[in-house]
Amino acid sequence: MVNPFVDEIVLQVSKATEMSCGDVRALIETPPKPEMGDYALPCFALSKIFRKAPHLIAEELCAQIAMGDLIDEVRPAGPYLNFFVPKANLVGETLSAILHHGADYGRGDQGVGKTIVIDFSHPNIAKPFGIHHLRSTVIGNALRNIYRALGYEVVGVNHLGDWGSQFAKLILAWNYWGEGELTADITIQKLLELYVRINEEIEDNPKLEQEARDWFRRLEDGDEEAVRMWQVCVDVSFKEFDRVYDMLDIGFESIAGESFYQNKMPGTLDRLRAKGLLTESEGATIVDLEKWDMPPLIALRSDDATLYGTRDLAALEYRWETYRFEKLLYVVDVAQSLYFRQLFQVLELMEYDWREKCAHVQFGRLRFKDGSGASTRRGNVVFLEDVLNRAIELTRKIIADKNPDLPNGEQIARDVGIGAIIFADLDSKRTRDIVFDWDEILNFNGETGPYLQYTHARYCSVLRRYDGILPPRDVDFALLNEPEAIEVVKCLARFPGQIQKAADEYEPSVVTTLMIELCTVANRFYNAHQVISEQADLTTARVALVYAIKTVLASGLSLLGMKAPEQM
Repeated sequence: MVNPFVDEIVLQVSKATEMSCGDVRALIETPPKPEMGDYALPCFALSKIFRKAPHLIAEELCAQIAMGDLIDEVRPAGPYLNFFVPKANLVGETLSAILHHGADYGRGDQGVGKTIVIDFSHPNIAKPFGIHHLRSTVIGNALRNIYRALGYEVVGVNHLGDWGSQFAKLILAWNYWGEGELTADITIQKLLELYVRINEEIEDNPKLEQEARDWFRRLEDGDEEAVRMWQVCVDVSFKEFDRVYDMLDIGFESIAGESFYQNKMPGTLDRLRAKGLLTESEGATIVDLEKWDMPPLIALRSDDATLYGTRDLAALEYRWETYRFEKLLYVVDVAQSLYFRQLFQVLELMEYDWREKCAHVQFGRLRFKDGSGASTRRGNVVFLEDVLNRAIELTRKIIADKNPDLPNGEQIARDVGIGAIIFADLDSKRTRDIVFDWDEILNFNGETGPYLQYTHARYCSVLRRYDGILPPRDVDFALLNEPEAIEVVKCLARFPGQIQKAADEYEPSVVTTLMIELCTVANRFYNAHQVISEQADLTTARVALVYAIKTVLASGLSLLGMKAPEQM
């Protein structure tokens, strides 16, 4: 899906500057005020190429742009070159495309035949699905939806933390304080209590650390009792996780925990040795990264037990051999930035030419307004399921107060409550820390998820009067010449480009920002003009515009992983 007006601007600027179309497209902006133009080219970046002041470049480029059906006027404005497009053509082209493609408007085929692997969510087995896993889960899911909209085959991978010393600690804790045999009727809360208690005991009695290491060694060696107890922890955890994923309506194409790569690590270690990358250091086997100002990547501990770095290397090799991906994205918080630099540096040392296809999509931390955080080791955990249920309950109360007769109210309470949590996470740039504030999250009037869903439902209500004639045909788009309608169309026209930008920048907030803007200009139009007028042709044109608004809002909500209720 293309925007012919932007395409024409990009083509002409590319010819005039000899810049690539992709580089030019990345610079195109929307001016903050309609009178400044429909599109703008900031010339700051070009000053490095042409060694001239940006305002001089804007003036020179202005003389080289040809007018026509797609460009009406060009004006230099300081360091910007502003473009005006024919409004009638803009309205006709944009709304015709939406009426023709419907829910597929904005989607593209540039990813056809290519695979994107996204590693996201990855909670730890035997620990609660905490609120701290929300960001990876919803950012990863949104990116998967965005890449799919561009035609990519997307493999969502849930790389569960189901291996490591924490399981040995749990086994040790059960042997000390458990009653009878560890079975599947144990709760995740009980496992958390045991984990917290054993860590407290280890702090007071470091000798217990060695006992835990001995159990992990037995687990890696396939000890029957150790494996049985580990499997119980895995099974109990999956029941917990599945319940939360069902609430979020999120699934995965591949669920493979660290344990899956146990039998693949010997080959990885052999390849590291063959490259001469492994050395001994204080009894451990490492990849020395001092030359790159990084700590070593530990491949084996002094007792020859593996660590997650080795398992991640084995997973990387497996994923490349299995998927031959165009990109492999790790959606993991900013605290792991150094670790991924280490991991990717080792890939370079192993001379894998696909290393450049791997990226760490980092994000900021999440905390509540009262400043509370989370530490699983100390038991300070906010359960994600509790947060989702609270959002549903608060929404249920709002519905009971404002619209008690709402059909299917319980389902809408779930869709809106959970959608509010998802949107609150995705609304900020992912690298920023976010603060949860219940009053803001569930505000139906602010820039929130419920506001988006309510606006969508509002226009669905308008369109229900026109069942049987949607989408409209034989529309006289020239009648949509009011400034408010033009602003709506300009926003709709940007949707395909913003999907591409969100993919290029790994940034779902690009979509949330456009959705909020669309709601704002759409409501401004709706408040200024009646959809039903005395002119039948004008009514049809305005119905077409409302249909386009509803269609793009629904698509945007879907990209974000949210539902689009038709009544609220």
